[in-house]
Amino acid sequence: MSIERTYDLSIEGMSCAACVGRVEKALAKVPGVDRAAVNLATEQARVRLKDRLDPADLVAAVEKAGYGAHLIEAGAGPDKKAEAETLRWETIRLAAAILLTLPLVLPMIGMVAGVHWIPPAWVQLVLATPVQFWIGGRFYLNAWKSLKARTGTMDQLVAIGTSAAYGLSLYHMASGSSGDLYFEASATVVTLITLGKYLESRAKRGTASAIRALMALRPEEARVKRGDRVETLPVSSLMEGDVVVVKPGERVPADGRILEGRSQFDESLLTGESLPVGKQAGDAVIGGSVNGSGLVEVEVTAAAGNSLLARIIERVQGAQASKAPVQRLVDKVSGIFVPIVLVIALTTFLGWLATGADSETAILNAVAVLVIACPCALGLATPTAIMAGTGVAAKAGILIKDAEALERAHGIRTVVFDKTGTLTEGRPRVTALLPAESVAEAELLSLAASVQQGSEHPLAKAILAAAEERGLAISKAQEFDSLPGRGVMATVEGRAVLIGSPRLMQEKDIETSALQEQAAEWEGEGNTVVWVAADGRLMGAIAIGDRLRETAGDAIRLLGEKSIETALLTGDNRRAAEAVGRRLGLSTVLAEVLPDGKADAISGLQGKGGIVAMVGDGVNDAPALAQADVGIAMGSGTDVAMEAAAVTLMRPDPLLVLDAVSVSRATVAKIWQNLFWAFIYNIVGIPLAALGYLSPMIAGAAMAASSASVVSNALLLRRWKPCAGSRKE
Repeated sequence: MSIERTYDLSIEGMSCAACVGRVEKALAKVPGVDRAAVNLATEQARVRLKDRLDPADLVAAVEKAGYGAHLIEAGAGPDKKAEAETLRWETIRLAAAILLTLPLVLPMIGMVAGVHWIPPAWVQLVLATPVQFWIGGRFYLNAWKSLKARTGTMDQLVAIGTSAAYGLSLYHMASGSSGDLYFEASATVVTLITLGKYLESRAKRGTASAIRALMALRPEEARVKRGDRVETLPVSSLMEGDVVVVKPGERVPADGRILEGRSQFDESLLTGESLPVGKQAGDAVIGGSVNGSGLVEVEVTAAAGNSLLARIIERVQGAQASKAPVQRLVDKVSGIFVPIVLVIALTTFLGWLATGADSETAILNAVAVLVIACPCALGLATPTAIMAGTGVAAKAGILIKDAEALERAHGIRTVVFDKTGTLTEGRPRVTALLPAESVAEAELLSLAASVQQGSEHPLAKAILAAAEERGLAISKAQEFDSLPGRGVMATVEGRAVLIGSPRLMQEKDIETSALQEQAAEWEGEGNTVVWVAADGRLMGAIAIGDRLRETAGDAIRLLGEKSIETALLTGDNRRAAEAVGRRLGLSTVLAEVLPDGKADAISGLQGKGGIVAMVGDGVNDAPALAQADVGIAMGSGTDVAMEAAAVTLMRPDPLLVLDAVSVSRATVAKIWQNLFWAFIYNIVGIPLAALGYLSPMIAGAAMAASSASVVSNALLLRRWKPCAGSRKE
């Protein structure tokens, strides 16, 4: 029997895109692995299994490929202590490299000012050797591992290039030749690349800022009521049904429901909601939100591992670990990059010799080719942008399932909205009653409410609420049957009651013509009309209205300004749907569509060309969400809808649909900017180095700058501002 399970691994020793490809191939070859994705920016791998296997086999496969690996707990996030220790050692290595290299470089600067002093050869050797073999030792170690694994990486290019400059200097020194020494070149290249790695490492920490912020929301301890006393326990020990006490200023330890007290809760980092949300007894609270002012007692409804916060973290990590389709092109290029560069370097060496140049010139130009070639920038271009983009989206309340969805969303040409709960508030209320002749309003509403008991449909809740407000008696319903897209039927006190659409009345031969004129007027105002019949006789009609969301009109208008068409897809009657369409300025209205027909409706729109997105919140929207090129679920909706969707909006604000498209476009733009500069850098830099226009030191500086600039460019995505939040404020 096949089994789906995902493991996350921390990978050590990767230096460029070629390393990513090597690790992925090694993991993919392990029997039982369905798919493996490796992220150079996070230095992690996510492996999905199709059969059972020992996780140790995954670690062994990575180690056999020449890299280190260890399993990490899903949702664990970055290891702060390990990162701090790594950064400390990087700082020490960089400081040592600069101190040892400066005395070699300063005389060259002095020559420009007319000061001619060069340290003795033995001093240069003493200064350059620790830089070459201690600080640059990682390049040799990784190059050897890659060589054993029969693959090419950036470390091999650096090791070969700097060794050539160092070796040539050593040869001249040992032979007593009058030739120049190039210790400063080899040491400077190692130092500049170390500086680049240091800057790259610090910048990559910035791309993971969203995950760090989410991780920081998880409190370590909770005050749990045990009878008359309160105990402080680890949050990990909480179980459903536990009652926790949350004081003002503290974070709610787990998802729950308020039993006592009222307060304002800051949910901004979870939902993107900028303003505190007032809640009282009976309201749900989210684990990780901050209690603003009042003391509350909360009953835990979901333990830490199943909380909304845990699911958000898992969704963001999953997106950041995934690969965008454009990355496949990069992986193919990276797989052959190092061998091509080695051939170019050898050709450069032989070409200069063939033109009559001395061996030193030929070697230095070949070294410059090896040093300036940078598969690092290619490997970091896409994942760093994906990490930054999904991070800022999460902070705005937009959860993106994977990089493929993020990339696809930038090309959306049509957005299809469900009506109830998506464009409307999802809290409909009865606005008018129209009983048939000789039927009282109370009888009409009482019958309808009796049938609707226990139903979760928004219209049913509206009818029940109206009956309760009037204090009407509600009888027990029997033989309840749901008729999807048409209505419901049940037996109430021996009477066969039907509630639903005109289509249901027609099917059952119920005559509605006497009330059609008034019903049509209600529908023209945007109301939904529910018909009620009993024992084959029309009892009347009930008008139910639902207010449009405050930002719905702005969302439709702004999407139109971005050349995105909008459509309404609903099971509601045509007149009511068209009334909503007119008020909002929707391009297309598809009404009276049954739940099983919504996916077909989406398919029809896809047939007209362009990427189609579907926005919905209910169980009946799930097939359409899955059919759409990009499914967008309202976070206020059902889990089924959220699972079927590629994008989840953490609060029911239509403007977040616009923001989802906006952040996707911004991220894809950064990906292509990064890839452009990474490719251009190599396309221009390698020929210049081969032609002798770049010294090894300049090449080393350019290589170090390329990786840092790609990551820094991706970090500019953190300046992106959501439209929803800014307009609300």
